[in-house]
Amino acid sequence: MSPFDDFVKRAVDISASAVGILLLSPVFLVVAAAVRLDSKGPAFYKSVRIGQYGKPFAMRKFRTMRVNSEGQGITTGQDDPRVTNIGRFLRRHKIDELPQLFNVLIGDMSLVGPRPDFEEHTSAYSGEEKLILTVRPGITDYASLHFYQLDELVGSQDPHRVYVERFRSEKNQLRVAYVKNQSLGEDFRILIRTLFRVVAGH
Repeated sequence: MSPFDDFVKRAVDISASAVGILLLSPVFLVVAAAVRLDSKGPAFYKSVRIGQYGKPFAMRKFRTMRVNSEGQGITTGQDDPRVTNIGRFLRRHKIDELPQLFNVLIGDMSLVGPRPDFEEHTSAYSGEEKLILTVRPGITDYASLHFYQLDELVGSQDPHRVYVERFRSEKNQLRVAYVKNQSLGEDFRILIRTLFRVVAGH
């Protein structure tokens, strides 16, 4: 995108995330209380991901798993026992992603951009996949829409292996496609499609 388009995109990110945080603040309070009541531990969770130019940052989410679960594997499979009761609901409706509006506000992420990944996966990027790290990561993109319920696709039997062997490459191809096709108009279309998908629930 042109420098002007980059400026407009960042301005939209700042204004939209600020308004979203303000309007959704009652939802944040209710969800945070529900998470705390459902299981021991904090309401929010920070996951270290790799952002633009390979810079690590703390991606914010509502906590949907029991404390210290990430040490047992970074891929969540179908019916993963580490996921809490309220966590299943939050994940199903993508409510756990709402705190990423704070990441957008401070500049770690954008509303639309390649979903940020763990270092284990970004270190394996090769060829065109390295383009993924040239732009600011986002809350939604082509891959987010295509793999809307990834846990169902990877199943419950060794989900990490299934993801790496069957889906990682395709997901990265979709991320690369976004980088090549990005524009303000395309971002708007992706946002609209994401909103419809969240409302539809599938």
